[in-house]
Amino acid sequence: MANADFLVDLPIEREQIYKAYRGDEAAVIEQLLDEAKLEPIQLENIRNTARKFVTDVRRRRVGKSGLDAFLFEYDLSSEEGVALMCLAEALLRIPDSSTADSIIRDKLTAQDWEQHLGKSKSTFVNAATWALMLTGKVMSPAEISPINLSAVVHKLVQRGGEPIVREAVMQAMRILGKQFVMGETIEKATVRAKEHEKKGFSYSYDMLGEEAITQPDADRYFANYMHAITVLGDTSTEQDIYASPGISVKLSALHPRYSWDQRTRVLSELYPRIKELAVAAKNAQIGFTIDAEEAERLDLSLDIIEKLVADSDLQDWAGFGIAVQAYQKRAPLVVDYIINLARKHERRIMLRLVKGAYWDAEIKWSQEKGLTGYPVFTRKASTDICYIACVKKILAATDVLYPQFATHNAYSVALVLELAGDYKDYEFQCLHGMGDALYASIVGNEQYDLPCRIYAPVGVHKDLLPYLVRRLLENGANTSFVNRIVDEKAPIEDLIGSPCEKIADLSFKPHPKIPLPVAIYGEERPNSLGIDFTNPLEYGQLLSDLNTHLEAPNFSRPVDFNQEEVSAVIDRAAAAQQAWCLVTTADRVKYLRSMARLLEQDTNQLMYAIIHEGKRTIADAMAELREAIDFCWYYAERAEGDFTEQVLTGPTGELNRYSLHGRGIVACISPWNFPLAIFLGQVAAALLAGNVVLAKPAGQTPGIAAMAVVLLHRAGIPEDVVQLVPGYGSIAGESLINDKRIRAYIFTGSTATARHINQVLANRDGPIVPFIAETGGQNAMLVDSSALPEQVIKDIILSAFGSAGQRCSSLRVLYVQDDVAEHMLQMLAGAMDQLVIGDPFELATDIGPVIDQVALDKLIEHRELMKREARLIHACKLPDNLEGTFFAPCAFEIDSILQLKGEVFGPILHVVRYRASDLDRVLDDINTVGFGLTLGIHSRVDSMAEYIIKRVRVGNIYVNRNMIGAVVGVQPFGGEGLSGTGPKAGGQYYLPRLANEQSVSINTAATGGNASLMCLQED
Repeated sequence: MANADFLVDLPIEREQIYKAYRGDEAAVIEQLLDEAKLEPIQLENIRNTARKFVTDVRRRRVGKSGLDAFLFEYDLSSEEGVALMCLAEALLRIPDSSTADSIIRDKLTAQDWEQHLGKSKSTFVNAATWALMLTGKVMSPAEISPINLSAVVHKLVQRGGEPIVREAVMQAMRILGKQFVMGETIEKATVRAKEHEKKGFSYSYDMLGEEAITQPDADRYFANYMHAITVLGDTSTEQDIYASPGISVKLSALHPRYSWDQRTRVLSELYPRIKELAVAAKNAQIGFTIDAEEAERLDLSLDIIEKLVADSDLQDWAGFGIAVQAYQKRAPLVVDYIINLARKHERRIMLRLVKGAYWDAEIKWSQEKGLTGYPVFTRKASTDICYIACVKKILAATDVLYPQFATHNAYSVALVLELAGDYKDYEFQCLHGMGDALYASIVGNEQYDLPCRIYAPVGVHKDLLPYLVRRLLENGANTSFVNRIVDEKAPIEDLIGSPCEKIADLSFKPHPKIPLPVAIYGEERPNSLGIDFTNPLEYGQLLSDLNTHLEAPNFSRPVDFNQEEVSAVIDRAAAAQQAWCLVTTADRVKYLRSMARLLEQDTNQLMYAIIHEGKRTIADAMAELREAIDFCWYYAERAEGDFTEQVLTGPTGELNRYSLHGRGIVACISPWNFPLAIFLGQVAAALLAGNVVLAKPAGQTPGIAAMAVVLLHRAGIPEDVVQLVPGYGSIAGESLINDKRIRAYIFTGSTATARHINQVLANRDGPIVPFIAETGGQNAMLVDSSALPEQVIKDIILSAFGSAGQRCSSLRVLYVQDDVAEHMLQMLAGAMDQLVIGDPFELATDIGPVIDQVALDKLIEHRELMKREARLIHACKLPDNLEGTFFAPCAFEIDSILQLKGEVFGPILHVVRYRASDLDRVLDDINTVGFGLTLGIHSRVDSMAEYIIKRVRVGNIYVNRNMIGAVVGVQPFGGEGLSGTGPKAGGQYYLPRLANEQSVSINTAATGGNASLMCLQED
């Protein structure tokens, strides 16, 4: 049975967690308001304590905390703050001086640093600002008038980015880096920690770096963790596990495929490694906490946590810890789960309660995937309410939990103190460099005599970016408590108000400016609904249905038409044309919206067809189905506007009307690589424009098209208005393009076939008919030395090898700046090794088969050519006993895109190294090839990206992201040159191209004069 490891019976506790995953926010909040309810006297005590904390922080903060003061001065939601973070991290990674100079120009000259100089009372902030201004280094005193500091920066940079300027900026970045990072090594970090430890603080060390992309990454992270545990064990003198230092571990750093779809593999490969670290931590008598990560990884983390808690080798150890994110709707249920787990195994577990640091990303991912809701709350106050509810649960279970309350919020601290009362067997936690002033009121015999553990990042500065983005942008934004607590202008009462009271008073509990994923496009166009493949309650029925279809296939392919049959369907279409022309736009829109709903109802059957006949993976099939639905909704919305008759302004006494009408019969010729989405996109557009449609699918995938046509008929469209014309191009296609009754053609496929159709139409007698062609692309991606390698590799893998490289938009030629090429290509090879090639019906499969033997033979032929003419970078291996038209992804290094004779349609990537000074030659080569479909750019130098955008002749350009999966109406898709004619599919000009325009002018004054003019009233 396919996907047997994913079709499991869930324990009731885990099922409840799944149900709450993306639950209705208003309902969740209503329940939490009840759980978080406090007595009036408690609320008053909390406010009074919080008020004292805020007053003390503002009194103490002057010159105390460099980072707190810095976050206040450089609001990290401002342009200067974001530019500073980008500049700091990028400069520490960029190996070549020319790109470093470019990013200095890009980030420094565009911002207003002058406003920050001398404004802060912190010497650290002023030192950093002064270094950023580059004054006193290469400018004479006469040139550094404080009145014109912005011009000074601009003048310095324009001098060409001399080494002394670059070094001054690098020095500023090092000043900042010391504030953000505890130490470059665990040894240095522990030495630096001693000063705070004397005051009563303890530490949990976080080894910098995010998820592993390759196995060597995972091995390196494992070694770093093990080394840190050894050092901490050797240097710690604490006997009390709760006073000992600890280490925080990211599970995604220890496995290159830490995702739910690789669950079986992760549990077997990762568990032994994480257990080895945990045993080492136990022997070293230090704390060991599993860090919280993205919401989609929670359940996989719980699987591993449950095994660790139950492991007999880890019994009688109270140092094991778990982080729980209160911004997730399921946080209270996760706390309950951990409590029950601890009781079941008679363990006491450290529980770190945090608010969460992936909030903006969780919102974006949910919208992109079209999921039912968000895993997180959309208001910060709602997260605070959830935090309160979790605090109450945790403090009620201290027999099995050691509470660790991580917060920089004075109200939250005061809340914990109030609810804990005289109980003191718990700790607070804060981030390194943040909250020093706040916790000075907590730690120490003269204060509350409560411990605070500092979460301290350790590592080289070049690994800063993921940490900074996740934590500093959240804590440094002007809306955050960290920022507002030191802002004298922020009224104290605003900072100490009850979040429960704030939310309870709102009639609409979710944030009104963050619509649900289904509503991001507005009322008239719902976002297509996706399936959450990290939630068994959502994907379970789909996988079961796919297995049912596999066991008893119920899929038929229509018989290919001969020339006489094609002629007959054209006859019927011609007869149906007049009646269809009289159908109103409103009715056509109604039919296509009904079609969108039918597609959603038949999700499982259609996905089976796409996987079976189109040979797509489950994830690809889901994406394609959503795209087909999006086409129906989007074109329906466009039709309502485009086909509404307009009254045009003109001379008095006339009525001038303008309208669009169908052309007649439209032939839609679609490809096999998107057998539902492109097929239906073409057909939907033609129908909504008022045309009768003859739809010829690719010879490889007629069954999917037949299912779509049946649904169109069920949606209300007459059978003769949309007809399927199955068959290969030599018969069915030729018959269509040679029939003069057809008045427009839409084609997606090869450039050669498009050229042939165009020539036939040009030589045909009768009216000149529109021809919309979307053809292939020799698609390139440019990666400069400022790009973030971890992000680049993910985007390369998806763009080049996703859908087995069988997309028009797939990455074919990768250009990498030679300064970073060696490291980048090593990472690419490692990431390719992690790809799973196999049965497309298995959820774990990344790469399925190519469409047929003809396609496979062409790929094998090109691979052999590359072996002779290029250098092999890496080739994946096909699993043993794999039957079918499978082709192992491979990558070759070539000299130039000009070396290729045409598009290679499959998972073969060509890589070119280039020097930064040769960028214009690279762009000229890309333009010379003549294709112009998609282009990827990876650069953190904004001006560089803009320059490339202006220089290339390409239809779809993607910056710092993957270059496939264009969203209907968001990224209209189509190219120029050899890549197509336009207009773009899923764009605003598509429907009018399929229509005739009509202008009607009526002389309304012809019989008796201009009554409307004569009857005008005087003011």
